[in-house]
Amino acid sequence: MYPLGKMIDYKQLNSLALAYMGDGIYEVYIRQYLLETGKTKPNRLHREATRYVSAKAQASILRKMVEDKFLSEEELVIMKRGRNAKSGTVPKNTDVQTYRYSTAFEAVLGWLYLANNVERMTEIIEMAIQIVDSRGVETR
Repeated sequence: MYPLGKMIDYKQLNSLALAYMGDGIYEVYIRQYLLETGKTKPNRLHREATRYVSAKAQASILRKMVEDKFLSEEELVIMKRGRNAKSGTVPKNTDVQTYRYSTAFEAVLGWLYLANNVERMTEIIEMAIQIVDSRGVETR
């Protein structure tokens, strides 16, 4: 999966725009992963997807990646920008800190995608899946 159309100056985009892109990309990868594992019932797909894409799951994944020093220095800079971005809204089922870490995770993915560094983005998504599958993460 590669960016379409004209090149975007992703270095000039704000963190929330990067997170917007990262959210969409991550969702598609997770949906494909779930279908590849043989899950096809809509209700089950939604419930399973939540294990990976909820704000709490993404925040937990990011914390584990930071703890394990999985992210590069440049990715950490983007992560911190995303974490510190003020969106003005917070989903009703999570707290501000969790939401900010979730936004940071998505910003890193969006930044890598728009930088056309799909290989590294895929590594991070595969690690996220491995984290959820191996130890589970809190989703509520």
